[in-house]
Amino acid sequence: MHLANRVLKGDLQAAARLITLVENESPESIEEMSIIYPHTGRAYIIGITGPPGAGKSSLTDALIKFFRDQKKTVGVVAVDPSSAFTGGAILGDRIRMQRHCIDPDVFIRSLATRGWIGGLAKTTVGAVHIMDAMGKDVIIIETVGSGQIEIDISRAADTTLLVLTPGSGDEIQMMKAGILEAADVFAVNKSDQPGAETIKNGLELMLGLRPHCATDFMPRVISTTAIQDLGVNDLAEEIMRHHEHLVTTGLLQNRQRARAKFELLETLQGFLTNFMQRIDEGDYLDKLVDNLLKGKTNPYTATMDIATRFAGDLDNMKSKGNQK
Repeated sequence: MHLANRVLKGDLQAAARLITLVENESPESIEEMSIIYPHTGRAYIIGITGPPGAGKSSLTDALIKFFRDQKKTVGVVAVDPSSAFTGGAILGDRIRMQRHCIDPDVFIRSLATRGWIGGLAKTTVGAVHIMDAMGKDVIIIETVGSGQIEIDISRAADTTLLVLTPGSGDEIQMMKAGILEAADVFAVNKSDQPGAETIKNGLELMLGLRPHCATDFMPRVISTTAIQDLGVNDLAEEIMRHHEHLVTTGLLQNRQRARAKFELLETLQGFLTNFMQRIDEGDYLDKLVDNLLKGKTNPYTATMDIATRFAGDLDNMKSKGNQK
């Protein structure tokens, strides 16, 4: 039986194995994911981002508890920094969520960034599809927290939560371009610490200055202390209020369409990059680079050369397939 068919029946081991195949870009995963994809699009996807030390994992843990109390099944994709030795995830996030690990209706998977920028792992969307096809009601994506706003999460999630804390340079974080536009819901975690109210007031002021129209979602800034489960219910209700807004305004479909387009373009870019690097075992690319350095070509002409080579190789593949 295909791994995908086992995943559709809720098999956790099959899901873990398939995510590994996707992560390793195994050719086998392409066929498996073609079975998975028609069964996706039902889960509600929440992205959680913010600087290191903001308590994202603790909030994720608390939100898991909230949704489980609501009898919802939960999947978590926790993006961790890569190990310098193995390239694998350090697994710090999964350790913080241990109280849910024995719950059969909670599936937590750590992914390594492997140098991927934007706060996500390259496999993130694939892992989300697998959890979605398993029947998870809610899927939480926790970004690595690189210290900068990770814009990609807003493309991968339906609702993006930005977590800030007092005393960690968040005043600067709030000023970074795109941060207010990328996030939908805002939390000031560790609100029992000095300076929390200052951060909250500043964020509320900046959100009030954000251009908006009458139909836009107007977020509240929620104060939380995740390790004590304080404010978590308010935060979860704010998240669900945003979800209801997306549904009633039709924006949820727009976001799902934008996510599909983003995934398609990312997949295409990855495919073309891998193809280019494999031509003549890398010699073709090296020759183009040498010609660029020598001034014998330019990036635009070199790109057209690659496109021509790609079209030619694709035609050859089709011809061989027809001959069989």
